[in-house]
This record gives sequence, structure tokens and C-alpha cells, in this order.
Amino acid sequence: MNDPKKYDAIIIGAGIIGNSIAYELALKGYKTLSIDKLGGSGFGSTAGSCAIIRLYYSSPEGVALAREGYYYWLDWQRYLNVSDPDGMAYYKNTGAMVFKSKINDNLTNVMKSLDALGVGYLELTPEEMKPYLPKPDLRSFHPQKLMDDPEFGKPTGDSINGAVFVPESGYVSDPKLSTHNVEMAARNVGSDFMFNTQVVDILKKDNRAVGVALKDGSKIYAPVVVNVAGPHSYLINQMAGVEDQMNIKTRALRVEVAHVPSPEGVNWEKTGIITSDSDLGVYTRPEIGNHFLIGSEEPECDPLDYVDPDNYNTDFTDQIRTQAMREAMRIPDLPIPNKSQGLVDLYDVSDDWYPIYDKSDLPGFYLAIGTSGNQYKNAPVVGGFMSDLIQYCESSNDHDKTPLQYRMKYINHTLNIGFFSRNREINQDSSFSVIG
Repeated sequence: MNDPKKYDAIIIGAGIIGNSIAYELALKGYKTLSIDKLGGSGFGSTAGSCAIIRLYYSSPEGVALAREGYYYWLDWQRYLNVSDPDGMAYYKNTGAMVFKSKINDNLTNVMKSLDALGVGYLELTPEEMKPYLPKPDLRSFHPQKLMDDPEFGKPTGDSINGAVFVPESGYVSDPKLSTHNVEMAARNVGSDFMFNTQVVDILKKDNRAVGVALKDGSKIYAPVVVNVAGPHSYLINQMAGVEDQMNIKTRALRVEVAHVPSPEGVNWEKTGIITSDSDLGVYTRPEIGNHFLIGSEEPECDPLDYVDPDNYNTDFTDQIRTQAMREAMRIPDLPIPNKSQGLVDLYDVSDDWYPIYDKSDLPGFYLAIGTSGNQYKNAPVVGGFMSDLIQYCESSNDHDKTPLQYRMKYINHTLNIGFFSRNREINQDSSFSVIG
């Protein structure tokens, strides 16, 4: 175990979730190696994360996971027990306002889940929402439309249905830096990292994973291999020969996020909140430079652009302007620049937009995939229960028949990890969007 060429676990992917798994395994005494094809921790889809920390999900399991994760971010430096020479990421609390609509059943299930975990919130009428937003137009524009629709931008109702405001919500200052923070913590307890290194095969012997083959022809052995490869995760599953047996699969989805200046006289970077506006089909958060960050909640009219993660269009399309124009329906003073600003990146999305945290049909090969868009906030908790799951399965327990029950550290709750099974039926309660 002390031989640096021999590892107890190889983690494929050094994003926020991969590094959290490496850290938690190392805390349990595993000698881990994290491998990433890019040049550093968090250089992939984590870097493009909006890093929103919010507690509203469409399932009780989602709310419980987010509630537990929230406390890790509040206690970030103590949890990692390290000082990163590059600086420490930090959590900024803003509060989050979630709009009621027919799409989310006026948040009935969300409020039940928040109530069950003692999460405080305010129910707001449209009139009570006004102080939270700069001169808002609170008419309804649903159903959403594309810009070439002649009805685009025209109100369809006198008022939205109100909202729920959750004060304990915000975002992390820098998602890439936060991932580097976890790398430093993992290294501090014995983990190794290899960057600019591509995995080309999963090594197998006696019907179990025994390591990885690299593009340079070398091989590295370990009895545990964890797929946390983000948008490339389905390709790693194909190498392992496990994808065909999975009921839930993942794909790489191309997404665009707009950055738009705040209205004149509004310091949104300092005073802004997170919004989830299902009437318009967009979410927002304050962005550096006194901007609104505006993402899509994948309404039915918006095309889902599934791509090859190694070959996709990195230029802006009409989608980024569509999202900005939708938010301008709600905030009419929002200035929309002629030249779009923002980013293009990839999500790793499962069939029902819930992650897969599980073993696989190849013993020794584990999955933490389908996480993009709404799981960044949960990474420290995922690290905790994935390390427990690996120990549980490697001790000859059958997680498929008797799923691991994970007792959370901060909240009085036990989470059934079987909820995130690769073999589950598609969760029809899902929003089938980034909301999760």
C-alpha cells in the first residue's frame, strides 16, 4: 500500500465529485490515484458549473442530499483541513426565489420536502415578490417559445402564481478553485494525481476491474476503479463493458449560459438573489462584473443538443440570446448586448436527470455519473457515501439487493443510496431538467 506504483483505487476524473471521492477514500486509508485527461483539477465541466447551492429539488432524496451538502460548504476550510496556496473558495449566501407554476405543481412537493427537513422558507404572493427583483414584470409568459415564434415575448396571463423564497441558498465563489482545494486536501492525506493523461481501457481479470490502460501504453493496477469522468462517462462505461446492462444511461449535453449586465443603478452582484423561473424556463444568479448569469431550465421548446464530448460546437448559437431575452421579459430594464457573453460547456446527463451513484455489473468498477447541472453542491456528501459504498461492496455486500443506507453527518437523516441505482426505472417525478 505504501508503494506509489500500487493503488487501492483509481478515480477517473478530477472534477469536484471525483476529487471529493478521492479525498474521502484517502481519509479511510485508501491509496488513491486520480487521472484526468485535462491539465488540472476542475478543468472540465466543473469549471463551467454555476456552482449554485440551493435546497429545492423535486424529490425528498434530492432535498436531503442538498441540505447535507450545504453544511459542508459552510464549514469548507475545516472540512478539508488544508490551506490551498491558490486561495480557498467560499460560499456566498444570497437566498433563492423559486417561481410557482403548473410545471412544478406550484411547488407543493418541494415545500413538503423542505418541511420534512426543517428548511425555512417564505411563501410569496406576486406582490410580495417585487422587492426581491429590480422593477419586475410579473405577468405570465408560459408556455415558453423560441425567438422566431411571432408570439415570443407576449404575455399569456395577468400574473404568475407567486414563489417560494429559501434564504439558505447561494453560490460558491469559484468552482474550479474549490476543486483545487479538494485536490490539496486529498494530496495532504496521501492521494496522487495524474493530469494530461487519457484512459483508453479498463483492465479486467477474473471478471473484475483491476486497473486502467493509458494512451501512452502504460498500465496502472488497482482493485477499485471509479468512473467520475463527467461528459465522457458513457465512453468509460463502454470501455468497461457495463453500459449495455444499465437501465439508466448517460449522454453529453451541450449547454449555453448567458452573462448579461445588470440594469443601470442596480448592484446585482452585491444584492442579487438566485431565481428559478419555470414560467420563463430560465434560472439566474448574480455573476462577477455585476452581471446576471442566465441558464436554461430546458423547457419543451428548447432543443436538447446531445454531442460527442470530444467534438462539439463551442460557439454561441441563438440559444444564449433566447435565454437572455426571456429573462428580459421578467426584468424589462435588463440591457441585452448585441454581442453575447457567457460560456458554452457540457453536462453529463442521465435519462431522468438524476445522477447514478452505484456499483456496476463489473465487480470493482463504480459509477458517480450523470451529475452535471445540479450535483456540484452535493459533491462532499457524494464523496462520503461513495467511499462507504465502495467499502460496503468490497466487503461482499450486495448493494443491488440490500442497498447501502447512508447516515448523514450533519442532518438527522438516513439516505437510501439505492435511489441512485443504475438499474432504477426512470423517475417520473423528475423535472427532466437541470432543476433535478
